[in-house]
Amino acid sequence: MENIDEKKTINQHLCEVISVRFLTNSTYVLRFYRNEFNFQAGQYLVLGMPDTKQKREYSIYSSVTAPYLEVLIKEVEKGFLSKKFQNLKAGDFVQIEGPFGYFVLDERKIPERKFLFIASGTGISPFHSMALSNPHLNYMLLHGVKTGNEGYDREIYTKGSYIQCTSRDAFGDFCGRVTDYLIHNPVSDNTWVYLCGNSAMIDDAYSLLEQQGIPSNYLHAEVYF
Repeated sequence: MENIDEKKTINQHLCEVISVRFLTNSTYVLRFYRNEFNFQAGQYLVLGMPDTKQKREYSIYSSVTAPYLEVLIKEVEKGFLSKKFQNLKAGDFVQIEGPFGYFVLDERKIPERKFLFIASGTGISPFHSMALSNPHLNYMLLHGVKTGNEGYDREIYTKGSYIQCTSRDAFGDFCGRVTDYLIHNPVSDNTWVYLCGNSAMIDDAYSLLEQQGIPSNYLHAEVYF
């Protein structure tokens, strides 16, 4: 394989696939050449196949300095694209648009603030990018999943900063939902909180955090579904 620093460009939005890396039986990381595509950690792109008009939005999983782009994808039972993407091979192509979104960190606050990231499932994607892109960031990441094997690339996070909350087995760091963890571990009112994942989790966590005294302007959310 050629070095990933080399540009593999057909046009501005067509990118060559490097690899598909499975993290579980149904969740995988799709990596492709970035072709000078610039973004801020926390933003998303629109991903599709050159031979179809169907497209999906995915938060960018990789660092802003990596010589490639990655997205974290969970196969959806009736999802057309999530099944297509997992069968891609090195040398295939994907179509991208973007970047989009304002779910990003305020760089002025990074040196002085503590951040709490709350994710469910693949909603961890923007936080993976933020952590990789800001190695000195002061953060805690709560990751709500069903089972312990869904700790997607958890080894990249600063030691002690990742807490996996599992709702269907006892193999995580905390047995229960992220909201259960928050009830037992109230958040200090000077914490900047970012939430990403399904709407039910975000609604419940948002309400709980407000009850704990977190100002609404300290709460930032990105709803996946």
